[in-house]
Amino acid sequence: MAEETENKRALVIAAHPDDGEFGAAGTIAQWAAEGWEFYYLVCTNGAKGTSDPDLAPERLVRMREEEQRNAAMTLGARDVYFLGYEDGELLYTRELLGRVVRVLRTVRPRAVFTHDPETLIHTWGREPFQGAVNHSDHRATGLVSIDAVYPTARDRLNFPEHLAEGLETHKVSEIYLWGSNTPNFDVDITDVVDTKVAALMAHQSQFPEGSAFFERMKDFWRGEDGRMAERFRKVILPF
Repeated sequence: MAEETENKRALVIAAHPDDGEFGAAGTIAQWAAEGWEFYYLVCTNGAKGTSDPDLAPERLVRMREEEQRNAAMTLGARDVYFLGYEDGELLYTRELLGRVVRVLRTVRPRAVFTHDPETLIHTWGREPFQGAVNHSDHRATGLVSIDAVYPTARDRLNFPEHLAEGLETHKVSEIYLWGSNTPNFDVDITDVVDTKVAALMAHQSQFPEGSAFFERMKDFWRGEDGRMAERFRKVILPF
């Protein structure tokens, strides 16, 4: 973590509303209490995240945006940016890259939290057949976020129109990738796990069954020592 005199600002870049909470809510809550400023950038509108045939996509988008704001505020985050791309259809484009770079140059974070784009299949447990497919929106978001961090946001000749608007280039120092099969950095969230659950519960459209699901998730977050952790692939950028 940054020294007291250094930039203690972080940007969470997520594909969908609730992804940031699954990936990093405990860390956000804990570090925000220690003086870090957290901001969110959500790339898609979450319009396909329901099995309710009576819930129109337009209404769901509004609901999920409000839920994401509530969840972020529960964790102590400062603000949420929404790009509004269609859920399930996110593609890596120059336009998307430029919009992510714009937010990086606006927020000017020391650290970026996002999806690990190299994960196609999440694996866990001792049995090799256990796993889950990593959503294509997650992979696209993670890849464009990393490219936005380096070298795009750093270099003046990438999106020079930002300079004309008063947005200077920016260098991110640390990347934290959630959903990685090769984590190298753990954050003990035992003391804030209930805050993580509260933030996830803010996404009422996604978890109508209530807290029972998250009681099961606690077993997934719990390590062999009985403590709960969020696990990241951490990268320090030296230049």
